[in-house]
Amino acid sequence: QVRLEESGGGLVQPGGSLRLSCTASGDIGSVYFVGWYRQPPGKQRELVAYISGGGATTYADSARGRFTISQDNAETTVYLQMSSLRPEDTAIYYCTQKLSTGRGPGWRGPSDYWGQGIQVTVSS
Repeated sequence: QVRLEESGGGLVQPGGSLRLSCTASGDIGSVYFVGWYRQPPGKQRELVAYISGGGATTYADSARGRFTISQDNAETTVYLQMSSLRPEDTAIYYCTQKLSTGRGPGWRGPSDYWGQGIQVTVSS
């Protein structure tokens, strides 16, 4: 069973920075996709940034130039470095990873996994 655990959220003043982390645990095979989404209060969930299987990064317009998505070498932890934060960045942030699991006969093809979400509040 795969579990994604997010950390690093909290309250920050406008203009400040936070780094979110998302660590996958379990019988992980290969990582195909990692990304961050967010859901502002009263709004739909929206894409923030992702890293595709080839390593290319993509950012939402609202995040480009202020946020950086990255992975550790083992590809089990994905980070979202957020700078120059604005009140409109306030949201619950969700990590998602597309992973295969198991080995040999126990191998299971890629599935999407989601973290529980972590609150980020930008306010003075």
